[in-house]
Amino acid sequence: MKIGFIGLGHMGAPMATNLCQKGFDVTVFDLVPQAIETLVTVGATAALTITSIAQCCDVIITMLPQGEHVEAVCTGDNGLFAHAKPGTLFIDCSSIAVDMTRQLAKLAISKDCSHLDAPVSGGMIGAINGTLTFMVGGELSDFTRAMCLFEAMGIHIFHAGGHGNGQAAKICNNMLLGISMIGTSEAFVLANKLGLDNQTFFDIASNASGQCWSMTHYCPVPGPVPTSPANHAHQPGFTTAMMLKDLRLSQTAAAQVGVSTPLGASAMALYTLLNNHGLAQTDFSAIIKLLQGDLK
Repeated sequence: MKIGFIGLGHMGAPMATNLCQKGFDVTVFDLVPQAIETLVTVGATAALTITSIAQCCDVIITMLPQGEHVEAVCTGDNGLFAHAKPGTLFIDCSSIAVDMTRQLAKLAISKDCSHLDAPVSGGMIGAINGTLTFMVGGELSDFTRAMCLFEAMGIHIFHAGGHGNGQAAKICNNMLLGISMIGTSEAFVLANKLGLDNQTFFDIASNASGQCWSMTHYCPVPGPVPTSPANHAHQPGFTTAMMLKDLRLSQTAAAQVGVSTPLGASAMALYTLLNNHGLAQTDFSAIIKLLQGDLK
């Protein structure tokens, strides 16, 4: 099985590296030549164009920043779909709109190919360590076919249902994460003002009804969780820009299906403020700095 991998950024590069290190035959492409060269050093083959990947690979994985990039790579006369062999399996690990994913899946199927949407959770650390969570939409037979690839890059792999359901799970999960990080941050800010130090409040709340992942695994204040970005000047991790993108996707989807998500909308507004204060590339847990009024 020849694997093509397109998009070697902060997430894509370690994911492709894990595939190489697990013995898969991987051909890679990125617009940044240095990114390709780095993957070649761990065993990948360099591709000069996406067309060459389409013509030679059995499975093609994309991990790209925005839906417009996925659409540009897949469609059109020079796109992957136009040049792929019949039976090619496309796996898009990008986080994009649900409706766009479903449109791309229909187009892939019309070309006698298969399509899975497989966005991930776990951030850069999960990508590096091969501990990502995959949320996968598409046919069960294609999901089963791709399982060995998911297992090379992650540890929690879920079939969420039909095409687009992986993206639906991702944006709902990240909306919940954005909301819970804001709530956790507000609680720490208030506790501090009321005279509780961070460790004391953490010890209590992490063993009480306020316990949540944002507190126990990704605490927004330095000290209690040594591996959290708060102990490393809020270096990502998962950037504010990425969180804001997913919150926008959640609100677009909510509007399309007529669902009210007032906390999701409020989270999007707060992360927009953080982004606009020049903190787009900080970890999303830096939302606590906005709540503290400390945006230096």
